[in-house]
Amino acid sequence: MIEARRLHILRAVADHRTVTAAAAALYLTPSAVSQQLAALEQETGHRLVERGAKGVRLTPAGEILLNHTNAVLAQLERAEAELAAYGSGEAGTVTVAAFATGIAQVVAPAAARLAGSAPGIRIRVQDAEGDASLPMVLDRQVDVAVAVEYRGAPSADDPRLTHVPLYAEPFDAVVPVTHRLAGTAEVALAELAKDPWIGPFPGNPCHDVVVLACESAGFQPSLEHSSDDFRAVVALASADVGVALVPRSALRGMDLTGVVVRPVDGVAPTRRVFAAVRRGAEGHPLIRPVLDALRAAAGEA
Repeated sequence: MIEARRLHILRAVADHRTVTAAAAALYLTPSAVSQQLAALEQETGHRLVERGAKGVRLTPAGEILLNHTNAVLAQLERAEAELAAYGSGEAGTVTVAAFATGIAQVVAPAAARLAGSAPGIRIRVQDAEGDASLPMVLDRQVDVAVAVEYRGAPSADDPRLTHVPLYAEPFDAVVPVTHRLAGTAEVALAELAKDPWIGPFPGNPCHDVVVLACESAGFQPSLEHSSDDFRAVVALASADVGVALVPRSALRGMDLTGVVVRPVDGVAPTRRVFAAVRRGAEGHPLIRPVLDALRAAAGEA
């Protein structure tokens, strides 16, 4: 009989690619993870993982079991949801990981909405970028992620997750008031090809949006200054050290002294924001109202 907790470990190893990283995500020791993998191999009668210089990879037998693992774990999430519904599930805590502007845009309004519609549900919020929040959901560290589409992100049809689209927003060009394009109604990105750039660090989903937009305009941006805090990005632009692309919602309420904000000429770069939960958990009586509140907040934003 295969134990479900060992399937969790197999999936964590497949996701994180090393025993050490999987152990850290699951709050286990590497030796405990190795022991559980060995026990799983004994239960199945197949070698499931291979260790190499670059980490761990699944064998063909491991890949077969992983496909079944995603279905089994999703079904267990559904079972938990139905049992919670049977027991009413009207009170409890749901942990939501979201990036800063996502918290302001939809998570905080959703929490306020739930205080009236479902007072027994408490939201606990953790600030995390989209590339960090999705692994947190898969590793069961949080219940819901509010994330941004990015290169390498799990796709909408990923068997491990259920995606709930929330909103999409354009990036605007931010240039110093002394910039040669400050007087234009719209900014063509190609005109900024030779400027120094300010942007998020690699790994931040917004970094990918900026780089892809510039590449589509025919150039590689010279990112001379890096910050994941858009207030810092705007402050640097106001100091006339470079130009930037910033999500429109991040600019709300910000001190824009010293900069000019203009829409991008043509097709504007866009970030698409969604909520994600472990597949099967979307019907949980605690999680479902949170997803509904996030959707409602996104519709009013």
